[in-house]
Amino acid sequence: MMEKDAKIYVAGHRGMVGSAICRALEREGYTRLLTRTHEELDLCRQEQVEAFFAQEKPDYVFLAAAKVGGILANRDAPADFLYDNMILEMNVIHAAWQNRCRKLLFLGSSCIYPRMAPQPIREDSLLTSALEETNEAYALAKISGLKYCAYLNAQYGTDYISAMPTNLYGPGDNYHPTHSHVLPALIRRFHEAKEAGAGEVVCWGTGSPLREFMYVDDLADACLHLMQTYSGSETVNLGTGEELSIRELTELVAGVVGYTGKILWDSSKPDGTPRKLLDVGKLEDLGYHYTTKLKEGIRLTYQDFLAHPVRVER
Repeated sequence: MMEKDAKIYVAGHRGMVGSAICRALEREGYTRLLTRTHEELDLCRQEQVEAFFAQEKPDYVFLAAAKVGGILANRDAPADFLYDNMILEMNVIHAAWQNRCRKLLFLGSSCIYPRMAPQPIREDSLLTSALEETNEAYALAKISGLKYCAYLNAQYGTDYISAMPTNLYGPGDNYHPTHSHVLPALIRRFHEAKEAGAGEVVCWGTGSPLREFMYVDDLADACLHLMQTYSGSETVNLGTGEELSIRELTELVAGVVGYTGKILWDSSKPDGTPRKLLDVGKLEDLGYHYTTKLKEGIRLTYQDFLAHPVRVER
């Protein structure tokens, strides 16, 4: 159990996931949270990371920092996604081990699993066949991070765990027009179409792929639960165990935003993985089940979008 007075470092605290973890920790009464902005601590600079850990000596680490983006961003900059993510996660995990961090949670992504993995995807399907090409670089970096945690556990007896979230959304999301993920991209697109009085909105692909979505505050609660209850080198899937088509999601987002025009589909654009549903049996066996239904989560996310226009980059 994490003690209430323990020093807890949340890497990536200003991102959607990291900020949700901070909110969850504060709700639970943890008072010694360590955070640093990118300007204060560049996680891609080994000497800076080692100096920070040597000075602060955190007891626990939540590694939520990452370079993230949607299909287009991953396609256009695979070298950047591989290098930046691998460097920053290795720096943090290694420095945690050097400074005897008691427990670390590494957050990956469901894209680590093979493109055609049997559905729903079990944790043991990792590395059984080829990855999805459109985000292969990001997936390889995340696989390296979780394997490094497992190797440290085997070689040095550390208690470093990894968790693989499904598609996430919620307060603090990225609404960039080309570098965001599907759900926030849809929120922005339909909001702007509604404001402009547009009669139609064109969406990428066919709308047929099936996806699972988890509200980020549920994800944060699940992370705290794992830090309290789980030890082991096999990753744990974090998700809802429920899915819907991108077409159904698009109609749901349009309804929440209040857009009433036509929705068209551009089948010349990529769909990505045809289906990606996580098997969450292991998480539920550990005693956690999500609470925020998708429609309510989208409503809360849209409220955050309206309340924080500074996040809506051009």
